[in-house]
Amino acid sequence: MGEGTALTIGWLYPKLMSTYGDRGNVICLERRCQWRGIPVRVVPLDRETPADAFGQVDLLVGGGAQDRQQEIVMRDLQGAKAEILKEAIAAGVPGTFTCGAPQLLGQYYEPALGQRINGLGVLDLVTVHPGPEAPRCIGNMVLTVTAQRLAADLRAMLGEVPYLIGFENHGGRTRLGPTAEALASVVKGFGNNGQDGTEGVFYRNAIATYSHGPLLPKNPFLADWLIQQAIARRTGEPVILKPLDDCLAQQARTALLARHGLQEAIALP
Repeated sequence: MGEGTALTIGWLYPKLMSTYGDRGNVICLERRCQWRGIPVRVVPLDRETPADAFGQVDLLVGGGAQDRQQEIVMRDLQGAKAEILKEAIAAGVPGTFTCGAPQLLGQYYEPALGQRINGLGVLDLVTVHPGPEAPRCIGNMVLTVTAQRLAADLRAMLGEVPYLIGFENHGGRTRLGPTAEALASVVKGFGNNGQDGTEGVFYRNAIATYSHGPLLPKNPFLADWLIQQAIARRTGEPVILKPLDDCLAQQARTALLARHGLQEAIALP
């Protein structure tokens, strides 16, 4: 890819939605492009950004936020901005959306205190916080990818479908509607609601999840999948990325699984 076709990563409201290390997902995507010589730039999509810029990106990254920050974002993310963002995701612009971001892309979010926050309706899900006295869903996660196309793509890329590793910290409980496909099933952790064993949503080329951590440095193959989708969508041609040395990431994954006694229960990828 030449300089004129640099990938553009759109970072949704970075000052308001980047809790628990979510900016690490942006850094991971940017670095893995740079290490391969792929031109890349990161642009903030926030209150000062004109609406048309929301549709001029190749990749989207959205992070988590507290309830107050989510309200501020939703007051801004209306009208033309909302419609352009919805059209981009529906058209297949790849992205990763963490915690508060999927809640905003859903039908609505009911906080522990205050009024319901209507979402964009991109994802068929609703999120309700059970109240200020309810325990939060906090801890490390191990997940099995169940989204069919993503699992098939990862198997083609890697020869297997690795487990996802992450960290969650959320009060809301998310329920998927009949048209939503879960991203994964929970091996360890709470996931969407701590009851039905589902975690996240997979829609078009969008990965929505409660996994902070951040997600992509712990699962670099997901970052590569997103980059592949972005380049293929830009060029109209399938792409195979140059391999990177991920031995340190793999050692970290192995250590995290072993720390929680899962080295025997789970075949380490």
